[in-house]
Amino acid sequence: MYNRLILNELGNWKQSPARKPLILRGARQVGKTTAVDLFAKTYPQYIRVNLEQQESANLFTQFDDVKKLAEALFFLQQKNWQQRSDTLLFIDEIQQVPRAISMLRYFYEQLPELHVIAAGSLLETVLQENISIPVGRVEYRVLRPVNFYEFLLALGETAASKALTEMPVRDFMHESLMQLFHTYTLIGGMPEIIQQYAEHRDLVGLSNTYESILVSYLDDVEKYARNSSMVQVIRHCIRSIFTEAGKRISFAGFGNSNYKSREIGEALRILERVMLMQLIYPSSMFRPPMISNKRKKPRLQVFDTGLVNKYAGLQADIIGTKNLNEIFEGKIAEHIVGQEMLSTSFSSLHELHFWIRDKPDTDAEVDFIFSFENLLIPVEVKSGASGKLKSLQLFMDSCPHDLAIRLYNGKMNIHPAETTNGKTYHLLNLPYYMASQLTSVLHWFIQSRMK
Repeated sequence: MYNRLILNELGNWKQSPARKPLILRGARQVGKTTAVDLFAKTYPQYIRVNLEQQESANLFTQFDDVKKLAEALFFLQQKNWQQRSDTLLFIDEIQQVPRAISMLRYFYEQLPELHVIAAGSLLETVLQENISIPVGRVEYRVLRPVNFYEFLLALGETAASKALTEMPVRDFMHESLMQLFHTYTLIGGMPEIIQQYAEHRDLVGLSNTYESILVSYLDDVEKYARNSSMVQVIRHCIRSIFTEAGKRISFAGFGNSNYKSREIGEALRILERVMLMQLIYPSSMFRPPMISNKRKKPRLQVFDTGLVNKYAGLQADIIGTKNLNEIFEGKIAEHIVGQEMLSTSFSSLHELHFWIRDKPDTDAEVDFIFSFENLLIPVEVKSGASGKLKSLQLFMDSCPHDLAIRLYNGKMNIHPAETTNGKTYHLLNLPYYMASQLTSVLHWFIQSRMK
């Protein structure tokens, strides 16, 4: 059990005067229950109920009155009712009793002093069904796989974790951070995998754990497929997303199959809903708001790069490389950067975007667009010289600001650059391991420029 950044977010929720019952979303096995258990240590009293257990489920079906339900929970777990304002109630596996989701609004309306969090391993499937979602009466947060900073904390790399968050990152820490980032990229961000590696430092021994994680996802398919035919399509997609990760995809024939576009599209949207992947659509915008073009082919982002490496057979290549951009035609470097960029947002609305030039017969493409305050910042994941960033330069020629980011294998440095059309801009060259720190870097750079 190690610190997760979501704990800070939950702390802010706890202190908010406008606090509502919170639904914690996320893919299976990303650590939702463990995170809430850790957060519960900040409360004098903690009540945890698991609705997979029949006794707990019965309570949520037999009581219509929320206060009577809460009193029963306090009594059965021998908690002091008078201290309910200092109590966290955690309803785990809430999808097992959909009625319990509807009841969250009454906790907000009738027992606002009680702190309530709900989560579930298959919650996303229930949220799409015809149940009464308490709109405006609940909040949502998303927990994603462990990011690099959290990984360093899990390994006890105190100096490295501190160095990562200090701006600018010191040159003498670069090699150490890069080696650790390669290990993180290799094994990914699944908490069980990281815990096992932190204890034994044995890469070979992780194989069975990877397999058990994948099998658990395959076993879930029947729970959210509408019929037996869709079960097969979803299973095919789960197996295929790991080899298609980082690529722009077409739905028809996805994963070398004979499935039609409509079947694959439905299956991938289900996997997107349960947060096993994200379809990243391009945009041609230079200013907010970011508007995606759903008519263009999306790029596939799987929720964990470690699983991609395992099932695409890339682990040995990563162990021996000095530059992640050399692996899988640069797709693994892009993929882990995308994962890191997502990792610091707890909003269920947060998405990745990339940029394409809105002109026919052009292949200009920028890997990511990062939204910062009222700016859209281009982010390229490249190892080449800055002069070869042709797509980024095209973006900079038309955007209303002078900031661009390149993530690469080298040390942190910032220097003036110029497009082929003569526009000058600041190119922030950042090592791959700083992908989760982009907001901090930009704030630091802007402040330092104002001095």
